[in-house]
Amino acid sequence: MAARPLTPLVSEQEYLGTQYEPDCEFEDGALIERHVGTEKHSWMQAALAAYIFRRRKAWGVNVYTEQRARVRPGKYKLPDVCIVRGPRPATPIFEQPPLVAIEILSPEDRPLRVDQTIAEWLEFGVGYVWVVDPETLESVLYTAHGRVPVSDATLRIPDTPIEIPLWQLEDE
Repeated sequence: MAARPLTPLVSEQEYLGTQYEPDCEFEDGALIERHVGTEKHSWMQAALAAYIFRRRKAWGVNVYTEQRARVRPGKYKLPDVCIVRGPRPATPIFEQPPLVAIEILSPEDRPLRVDQTIAEWLEFGVGYVWVVDPETLESVLYTAHGRVPVSDATLRIPDTPIEIPLWQLEDE
């Protein structure tokens, strides 16, 4: 990972007013490039979002892909997919944590960076962080209480009707 600059390269206001292709995360003046993934990453992201979108009314949620979220002053993250409970947020940038942040692994992802991302989402107050390997469909769910293996490739969020079987996405 590159060293952080001593002086900000981009102001927060400039970051928020600029569209990057692909979009970048932002931390204290530094733009942080994200891995754009592979075909399997992209397909998994679209399939998950479509699956959740079709069930949004029954589940009482909304789903977003690569939605900017302000996790603290001067820091913005973009989950691959996120699930928000209740009505659509009124702000263009999320300032309240989603119920679920879904991170889909890319071949370039490194364990320390993934661990840092999980920790940042949980510190922001995200209830559940689901990390999915699009190559194998293996996944792990993280909460403030720790790591929860997902043995049958199905995400289940306690006390909600949310249930997402990865193996079924191909048939949707």
